[in-house]
Amino acid sequence: MAKISSLNVRVVEGRALPAKDVSGSSDPYCIVKVDDEVVARTATVWRSLSPFWGEEYTVHLPLDFHHLAFYVLDEDTVGHDDIIGKISLSREAIAADPRGIDSWINLSPVDPDAEVQGEIYLAVQMLEDVRGRCLRCHVLKARDLAPRDISGTSDPFARVFWGSQSLETSTIKKTRFPHWDEVLELREMPGAPSPLRVELWDWDMVGKNDFLGMVEFPPKVLQQNPPNGWFRLLPFPRAEEDSGGNLGALRLKVRLLEDRVLPSRCYRPLLELLMESVLQPAEEDVCSPLAVLEELTSGDCRQDLATKLAKLFLGQGLAGPFLDYLTRRELARTTDPNTLFRSNSLASKSMEQFMKLVGMPYLHEVLKPVISRVFEEKKYIELDPCKMDLGRTKRLSFKGPSSEEHVREASLGLLMGYLGPTVDAIVGSVGRCPPAMRLAFKRLHRRVEERFPQDEHKDVKYLAISGFLFLRFFAPAILTPKLFDLRDHHADPQTGRSLLLLAKGGPARALVPPSVTVREGYLLKRKEEPGSLATRFAFKKRYFWLSGETLSYSKSPDWQMRSSIPVSHIRAVERVDEGAFQLPHVMQVVTQDGSGTLHTTYLQCKNVNDLNQWLSALRKASAPNPDKLATCHPGAFRGARWTCCLQAELSAAGCSHTHSAVTLGDWSDPLDPDAETQMVYRQLLLGRDQLRMKFLEDFNMDSSPEADMEDSGAMEGACPDALAGQREAAARLLEVLEDLDRAHEEFQRQEQRKAVSGPRGP
Repeated sequence: MAKISSLNVRVVEGRALPAKDVSGSSDPYCIVKVDDEVVARTATVWRSLSPFWGEEYTVHLPLDFHHLAFYVLDEDTVGHDDIIGKISLSREAIAADPRGIDSWINLSPVDPDAEVQGEIYLAVQMLEDVRGRCLRCHVLKARDLAPRDISGTSDPFARVFWGSQSLETSTIKKTRFPHWDEVLELREMPGAPSPLRVELWDWDMVGKNDFLGMVEFPPKVLQQNPPNGWFRLLPFPRAEEDSGGNLGALRLKVRLLEDRVLPSRCYRPLLELLMESVLQPAEEDVCSPLAVLEELTSGDCRQDLATKLAKLFLGQGLAGPFLDYLTRRELARTTDPNTLFRSNSLASKSMEQFMKLVGMPYLHEVLKPVISRVFEEKKYIELDPCKMDLGRTKRLSFKGPSSEEHVREASLGLLMGYLGPTVDAIVGSVGRCPPAMRLAFKRLHRRVEERFPQDEHKDVKYLAISGFLFLRFFAPAILTPKLFDLRDHHADPQTGRSLLLLAKGGPARALVPPSVTVREGYLLKRKEEPGSLATRFAFKKRYFWLSGETLSYSKSPDWQMRSSIPVSHIRAVERVDEGAFQLPHVMQVVTQDGSGTLHTTYLQCKNVNDLNQWLSALRKASAPNPDKLATCHPGAFRGARWTCCLQAELSAAGCSHTHSAVTLGDWSDPLDPDAETQMVYRQLLLGRDQLRMKFLEDFNMDSSPEADMEDSGAMEGACPDALAGQREAAARLLEVLEDLDRAHEEFQRQEQRKAVSGPRGP
């Protein structure tokens, strides 16, 4: 049994942001942090005070995360980026509503004293002798402290308060991972019992010291259960400052999903019912799990469910029958072929998510060359006379303004120059289209033809396929290539307009085998033994490929000789502090050889999003590995000591905890049938009462055939045998749900017993 936790985060847009540039505008972007870990960075929207991002992330999390924060910054080409404001959401606030948060939230100013992070390790004893009571506070170490100095480190010291007394530790220079190992003793003074407060500060030679965080323990805790272990640092208690909207606002959608996943055997009966659903007549089905789900879900929930169902049936080898089942139900409800698959029904959403799951590498192969051309060439294209900038053509040609007709003709020529290769690439890619997609389209073609066989509807079967393939697959990727990982940044306004015209002008337990490449690209790799080389020469450009089996690399994509690291040897994949090499966006891959020796490979990525995506992909690929490291060094061993914690032993234990549970959800996520079936179970619970009322309670009141024939809705006009079959199916489904209820209750009781009898944590 396992517990799972994930955040669905959508950074939609901003409004009324303050101008940070001399031009009277800003170039805003947003950073998303979970506790101390940066998990995402949106694209920069240039010259806008009301930016639209529309970026969505699924972040898989450890169960004990504390808060989610959004920082809005103004990008500057020279100097440091300006901080505009932040939004901080506690875990409790996000979890308060199962539907999540969907609203505009005002930005708050960033207070350095509130920007604390990290933990401190304390061991406290209450002693008594002839002179009275004494508090002994053993300050051992701290980790992951906030960097307060320009070097990216701090000079931390601890200050301990008990009553009217206070003592300080020594100051450890240039580290975010200090080791003090100092014992401070304070005598109890007359008066009421006092709390213990431990504050961390960054020592500054000039100016005032910077606050790093604090912990506080009330007298009752000191007496009954003296602190011993790691404790999260907190800011000084203060009232939340409301900027009154002066810093602008963000529209955010955030939803926390937490659940308990039972052993596979518990889900087998429900899984069998789901598989049976797709093999029976779809049109008359009203009480199978899929029929109930289709009736209950809507909106964002329907999209989440469609993704889980598509993955679930892919893993069972029944994706084709699943999509065919939903197609038949959709066709049975459709009388006007012009409205076929136009709504966001479960059938439409499931096909859309299925294409992303199996077709993303194919989409990249087909579209990336043309998309790259549009971004790099930055041609001016406009067909709408109301939006033409004739003065722009003058600036570009130096021959005076052009006429609307001239601009239109030139734009058409440029557009066809992009459109032609795009259409040719799509049409010529038939052999590369994934077989699963081709089979799904073949079944769709046949079902639509059977439903609308008339001559006047002979094109409907082709329109149904093109509606999915072009309108729901290729066109969205052309319109917003960043959301499909085709580009690292959003298009500027003019390039975005070109992409819009191109999209309109177009034709109306692992997901991948171990040998399939899930991520590739150039990284800078640090030489194994750089010796006295300067940092910039110690990192060499190499092309990397990651599959389920190996992380391999060579000098270029076409280079024949490759080196490789077995994925099964990976024990940790973590960020590296900038101060380790004076370089940003560096990560480390820690591996273990056959003799048990650990080796570290340092890799530099091109930007923060590239870093997050490589971290996530490597953590997912190595997730099944045993003996994962719980701690690591976020620095490097240079100059005979670790740059992070300043320890002089190469074999010293890691000073920071690892983050193997923090990954980004994407199309290449491995299949997890147990987690997917658990979500289906949760959705079915929402319709259990409705199902019981519809099929069983009326039957119990009057089971005569005459009463059966009086039922309304889907049961109207049905024969007694059909109604009896529906009631039997409903009873089976309800029984399966009750069995899962009991399994969850039993595992919850086991957890409670372990919590009561198990050892107490620090």
